[in-house]
Amino acid sequence: MAPGHGLGGGCAPAFRAISPLWLAFWALCAAFAVQPAVAEDGYDLWLRYRSLPAEQRAIYAPATAQLVMPASSPTLAAAKSELSRGLSGLLSQTPANVERVAAAGAVLVGTPQSNPQISQLELGLKGLSPQGYVIRQQRVGDHTSIVIAANDDVGVLYGVFHFLRLLQTHQPLQNLAISESSRIQLRMLNHWDNLDRTVERGYSGASLWDWHKLPDYLDPRYTDYARANASIGINATVLTNVNANALVLTPAYLHKAEALAKVFRPYGIRVFLTARFSAPVEIGGLKTADPADPAVQKWWRDKAAEIYKIIPDFGGLLVKANSEGQPGPQDYGRNHADGANMLADAVKPFGGTVIWRAFVYSHEQPDDRAKQAYDEFVPLDGKFRDNVLVQVKNGAIDFQPREPFHPLFGAMPKTPLAMEFQITKEYLGFATHLVYLGSFWEEVLRADTYRPRKGSTIAKILDGSVHNYARTAIAGVANIGSDRNWSGSQFDQANWYAFGRLAWNPTLSSKALAEEWVRMTFFNDPKFVERTVGMMMKSHEAVVDYMNPLGLHHVMGRGHHYGPAPWVEGGPRADWTAVYFHRADAKGIGFDRTKTGSNAVAQYAAPIAAEFGDLKRVPEQFLLWFHHVPWDYRTRSGRILWDELVYRYTRGVDTVREMSQTWQGVASQVDVERHAEVAAFLKIQENEAQWWRDASIAYFQTFSKRPLPAGFAPPEHSLDYYKSLDFPYAPGHH
Repeated sequence: MAPGHGLGGGCAPAFRAISPLWLAFWALCAAFAVQPAVAEDGYDLWLRYRSLPAEQRAIYAPATAQLVMPASSPTLAAAKSELSRGLSGLLSQTPANVERVAAAGAVLVGTPQSNPQISQLELGLKGLSPQGYVIRQQRVGDHTSIVIAANDDVGVLYGVFHFLRLLQTHQPLQNLAISESSRIQLRMLNHWDNLDRTVERGYSGASLWDWHKLPDYLDPRYTDYARANASIGINATVLTNVNANALVLTPAYLHKAEALAKVFRPYGIRVFLTARFSAPVEIGGLKTADPADPAVQKWWRDKAAEIYKIIPDFGGLLVKANSEGQPGPQDYGRNHADGANMLADAVKPFGGTVIWRAFVYSHEQPDDRAKQAYDEFVPLDGKFRDNVLVQVKNGAIDFQPREPFHPLFGAMPKTPLAMEFQITKEYLGFATHLVYLGSFWEEVLRADTYRPRKGSTIAKILDGSVHNYARTAIAGVANIGSDRNWSGSQFDQANWYAFGRLAWNPTLSSKALAEEWVRMTFFNDPKFVERTVGMMMKSHEAVVDYMNPLGLHHVMGRGHHYGPAPWVEGGPRADWTAVYFHRADAKGIGFDRTKTGSNAVAQYAAPIAAEFGDLKRVPEQFLLWFHHVPWDYRTRSGRILWDELVYRYTRGVDTVREMSQTWQGVASQVDVERHAEVAAFLKIQENEAQWWRDASIAYFQTFSKRPLPAGFAPPEHSLDYYKSLDFPYAPGHH
């Protein structure tokens, strides 16, 4: 890769050769609030480190003229390299490396062990959790310096990235007094990547992991991937799909995983793998995978010892069992705790963790699929080993555009629960729809479970403060692939960024995170930031409007999940169909989960159950999730339900159109390549939003038998036309 064109590589050498002219040009651009037309493709993510405007460099450069940072470990060397790269790119300067602060304008970096000058300062390091850090403007001898310090090397690395973020977003350096500790211990990405490099529900090209070339060839992108994750505090990655392939636990693939672990280790990232529960049969030659069988238990103990001999800091195993046809302990009459505990016992001598997914539903047809995880796991509370985490999706169905929070949160006080968000947009228009998910995740994290008391938000459950969990974790299903821009589109990068920052601190503002990302990824001009962030903050509500208004859910195409298909019925399972969930008929629409229906509301704490179960009190965003509502029911807007549905479908399309207009209005402030890609994708989104609106209205009108409200256009095509559309090669399905 050419210098200056890698991730956060700063200005190209050619620009530095003519730096006086370049600075003059930038100053002129800043005066007119216009971004210079430098070609970019999105590879650099939010670590662009492009030269700051001259006035910002004049402020920052004197304060960073010297770097006092011994690099006595691979992690500290990575931190020092990042700081030098960032300052070189942002300020067009390489700080002088000195042993001691000799003059004003020094940046003092390290731990008390790596940098003796740090040990002489009162910085409040004792109050930090592991990987926490401080950034201080501090008097050191006779000079005022900037100090970036931590108790461990990874904390130093995180502090360096935070400091560079301050520069990238034009924050003042005077009176710095930042102290950061992560609220959640394990902050991880789940890659649904297969060994043939396909990615289940992936919309960003092939898998990043080139298993065929590993372990001998290490793509430079692996290091850039690690840098990007470390910059937002992600400290673990699960390399393989939850629909696991047992081969990943064979020696050949373990050595491939070892090679990746070596790349990630300096950046504080531990590798996890998914375990197929039937691996003892498939690759071990046993006749059973029964967790109660001594031979099976020994096989897993031996396998764990083998893994940790190859990867000493291996994080542990993620398991999907007895769900969607995956093997598990229930195949042998055992329960989830039996299966998880067997694996936990195998990895515990090495400090390993087992993460057991709660996304389960059996082959038997239930009265309501939304209830199954709660019914299976709550009776097992307190029966899991202390190195087991139960990983729960944000909602009880499956990453729908909007779901009420999962009733398991708050219901298992003796079992650490981890959150599973989906960064990849399986049900949200794939890569081409601009949908900023930070606002939705914030909505979920701030939801109050009322268990055991008012104020027990999901964020407080995840960080362990409600139930005193000894282990805490949060996971995001990754949207990362081999596409040059990493995530399929420019704005999908914002969801990766927001997930990492919320994983570090789940109480952060999604709007503030969007502002950070926009400033780092595009431009710091206040008007540009306001417009772009405004577009992002209304994008999630827009997609809910044109796909799943008022609590509708699971009405997408079968299998590939592309486009609207509320007419889907039949097949091997009722709960794989749309009609199972929307239950539209001549009387009304919606899934009755109250006492008169499946009574799923009873799985929530009493105050929440009373609210969700009351047609007059339920938040309208969940109206049809919990109630079967007559077509003429008067909604809070004053419109009848049918008219309200039409209104919201149309509002979603209109919002996307407004987003497209906003983006066109900032064209002069974004490089041509990235602006053109986003503009093209917004056009796709507008067309597909119209498709969602029209197909849904055409279908549901066959039940409502009511005309469209005055002023609303009818669907462009007939219902038969929409039903005839077929997409056998839609991406992301494997």
